[in-house]
Amino acid sequence: MGDIEAPHNRHQNLKIASMPIAKVSPAELCLRVDPSALGFADTSELVQQPLPWIGQERAEQAGRFGLQMAQRDYNLFVLGEVGSGRTSLMTQMMFQEAAQRPVPPDLCYLHNFEVPERPLALRLPAGEGRLLRQLMADLAKWLQVEIPKRLLAPDVAAECERITSAHKSEEDSAFASLSAFAQARNFGLMREQGRLVFTQRDDQGEPLTAGKAMTLAPEQRAAIDAAEGELRAEISRFLEKARPRELAMNEALMALRRQRIKPMLDHQLQEIRNQLRKQIKDSVKLGQYLEQVQHDLLENLELFQPDEDEEDERIAALLAVVSRLRVNVVVDNHGREGAPVIVDDNPLFRSLFGSIEYESEDGVLVTDFSRIRAGSLLKAHGGFLMLHLRDLVVDELVREKLRRFLRSGRLQIEEPGMVNAPVSAVSLQPESVDVDVKIVLIASVEDYYLVQEGDPEFARRFRCKVDFAESFKATADTRRATSIFVAHTCRKLGLPHFSAPAVATLIEQTHREAEDQTRQSALFAHTEALVMESAGAARLRGAARVETADVRAAIDARRHRHDYPEQRLQESIVDGERLLTVSGERAGQVNGLTVLDLGDCQFGFPVRVTASTHAGEEGLLDIEREVEMAGPIHNKGVLILQSYLSALFAHLAPLALNAAVVFEQEYSGVEGDSASCAEFYALLSALSGLPLRQGIAVTGALNQHGEMLPVGAINEKIEGFFRSCELLGLDGQQGVLIPRRNRQHLMLAPQLVEAVATGRFHIYTADHASEGMELLAQTPFGTLGPQGYPMQSVLGRAQMTLKAYRRACEDLDTRGVASPRHPLGRPRRESPRR
Repeated sequence: MGDIEAPHNRHQNLKIASMPIAKVSPAELCLRVDPSALGFADTSELVQQPLPWIGQERAEQAGRFGLQMAQRDYNLFVLGEVGSGRTSLMTQMMFQEAAQRPVPPDLCYLHNFEVPERPLALRLPAGEGRLLRQLMADLAKWLQVEIPKRLLAPDVAAECERITSAHKSEEDSAFASLSAFAQARNFGLMREQGRLVFTQRDDQGEPLTAGKAMTLAPEQRAAIDAAEGELRAEISRFLEKARPRELAMNEALMALRRQRIKPMLDHQLQEIRNQLRKQIKDSVKLGQYLEQVQHDLLENLELFQPDEDEEDERIAALLAVVSRLRVNVVVDNHGREGAPVIVDDNPLFRSLFGSIEYESEDGVLVTDFSRIRAGSLLKAHGGFLMLHLRDLVVDELVREKLRRFLRSGRLQIEEPGMVNAPVSAVSLQPESVDVDVKIVLIASVEDYYLVQEGDPEFARRFRCKVDFAESFKATADTRRATSIFVAHTCRKLGLPHFSAPAVATLIEQTHREAEDQTRQSALFAHTEALVMESAGAARLRGAARVETADVRAAIDARRHRHDYPEQRLQESIVDGERLLTVSGERAGQVNGLTVLDLGDCQFGFPVRVTASTHAGEEGLLDIEREVEMAGPIHNKGVLILQSYLSALFAHLAPLALNAAVVFEQEYSGVEGDSASCAEFYALLSALSGLPLRQGIAVTGALNQHGEMLPVGAINEKIEGFFRSCELLGLDGQQGVLIPRRNRQHLMLAPQLVEAVATGRFHIYTADHASEGMELLAQTPFGTLGPQGYPMQSVLGRAQMTLKAYRRACEDLDTRGVASPRHPLGRPRRESPRR
């Protein structure tokens, strides 16, 4: 094992006293909750009592602190296992805190008359968004009725007639002058469909035909051409003067219409202002918007008058003008009490940040401000938003957008997919808005620390850590609270209520899940599932109340639904496919206990651990590690075992030993150090030649001083071996050796407790590996003295074997047979390929 010089006084420091092994009594194998101590007959008496946070005082304090903090970046990072109540309890607290907060304002988007592709955002007091929408809708209807009526009023019609008559008189006078100019040059002039048409006349006043023109002398034709040129020039001057006259007339008409309509509009818009009386942050923006509305309407008054020539075009243009008066209330808090609470279980980009809807018109995607839609962030303004970290991790766009939002506090609604749209699109860029929202992010413990390490900028925005415990210290108060939880679950789901003994059995099951007689599991989702299954068992027998037998039946039924893999493995033992001996004695062989975790269930299963030793210099060889079927924790346990073994025989250093230890018929890999004791016992048995009792299985980890350390899944391991012994035949000598520090973790099944009570099975505990070895080998372990270990002790027999190995190696050396030495005292060996 390595060339280690033993100190001269080593035997004075290493003394291992033989300590009595302890047998666990039946009463210690499982906690029993007294139903009478719960203080009720059945849970119907508890439904009116408030449901507390059971065993989550730290999380409750942290959650309330985070929700009440008003500063930015005090978002909450909630971590805990699924089923711990992290989502339901935080949602409950969010609603409680939201009820104390003021109702946030509405959010509206309005048409931007200056830059239509950049709609304006407007915040109004709660309920006034829909009020403004209704007022603007009423205004649009009023305009389409009252403006045409006012423009057709007698006084307006008379004034319009005066303006048009004056223009016509001036126009006729100018046309008469032009006509006289044309007649003086033998041209006839007339108006035809808005155009001026002239014709050449002869001396008799008749139209000059092409034939007559050809008979004229060249001098006459030249004179006619000159006269035509003069007329054309005069017509051009006439038209140049006519356009300003027409513009002046139109401007006069427009001024008249504005003069008559503006007071009406002023009155209507002032009525809108008066009805929106609450003080708002965006009052200046609202005032500017209403001024732009008035200006736009006054500029388009002609669209309110019928036009026989282009009526369809006029109506389309009028509808476009009126549509600009719409109000898009994207967040409506009308009738709300307190702040909003949003739980977004499907945070897609559009549902979280908002969206812009499009429709296709003539192959082009078009939109406007009325198609802007709010997402969860905008709807949660002033309140709380709950998200799950796993939902964000899978969507890179969502995560990056959320990161930018957390950095700036402002939200810009956009459509990320429009950049790559297959057709042309009219894009919008709505005005970004400040969003005051507290985000509650739900995650597992592992994901929380991955974010802390991998994305510290994102983690910095979630300064409040809310840590939900997996288990909590059991007290009378926690058991009372668990009973209230059962009562509330029955009421919520419409289930029959539970008797006090049935609730006591449920509480015992929470201890089983926590693997501790002093602690309860905080994963109340499992308890809720058991409540539903137990109620189902009670209904099957036609009972109006759930009793203990129903809870036991539900537990057994659940196990039966999931135990097929375990059943097949146990059957393989009975069939002789897997080798397991549960009686008699064998050297270098012991039964270890393993646990298989399949996700939906876990169960214990015994496995044979064997060891072999012979002379050599390789030291301890762990076969699982050599073939890379062992995890790092298992490898660590083997190295600790090797260190302890070296310490026991340091006075013989360097050891001349080749040893191998293996889990028999194990093909799926090994992880964990809970088999360190079993490996140690098999190795010592092989060295000492002492047989070990095969009816006692072993579990427990070791430290470098030989102390037995507690292991997990202790109940499943014991029950797994017990089932194997039942199938192979109980003889009253079988049992399990566990670390004494695991005693409080025992929550064994009733059948096993009964077997222990009747003496058919036994549970032993030990503090030190030496105690377990004495139980298995029925021989004193041995204490190091000046001459080594006593000859008849376990360590004394192993010492003799090691000395024999040393002599064998020395004999080889004297004959000149030697193997190449590893730098650490082991032969060189090729590393296995990965």
